[in-house]
Amino acid sequence: MTITTAPPRSETGRSHLQESLFSWLTPQDQALAPEQKAIPAPGAKKKLKDLSHTWVVAAEIPVAPKIAKVADDRGSFRATEGQRVNALEVYCQGCRRPYDEVAGTDCSEKIDNRHLIGGDQSTRAKRKIPTPPRNARLLPGGTINRTGISAYVSGVSRPVR
Repeated sequence: MTITTAPPRSETGRSHLQESLFSWLTPQDQALAPEQKAIPAPGAKKKLKDLSHTWVVAAEIPVAPKIAKVADDRGSFRATEGQRVNALEVYCQGCRRPYDEVAGTDCSEKIDNRHLIGGDQSTRAKRKIPTPPRNARLLPGGTINRTGISAYVSGVSRPVR
């Protein structure tokens, strides 16, 4: 004879597995219907997006040869305390514009970053194909195998030494 036991039930009538699904809800949220949760209060203010610049400084720091080697290998190094740093340029990390040009304005990268990718891609001019000289003739070339072992052996997929 086999005896089975049911999972413990809470006072709401749900099993312990169902309770774990709804554990992230607060008791106040559990009482509301799903369609009531999505509707914001009429007087609630929306949180505005932060459009401020993120300023960074391009710096010039004199270092010893040993630190220069570490910085070249790792891409970073530790500066000593009290070391003077010469600022070459101060610019916004997002829109890459100098401080004196855009100080006091909103960051254009946070508004629309199309200027960083060469403008609007749908209205950009197509690439111009160069016209050959008047007396030039186009000759058909041979086919190049770019796949398989023969392409690897012939140097298509690897640099020539």
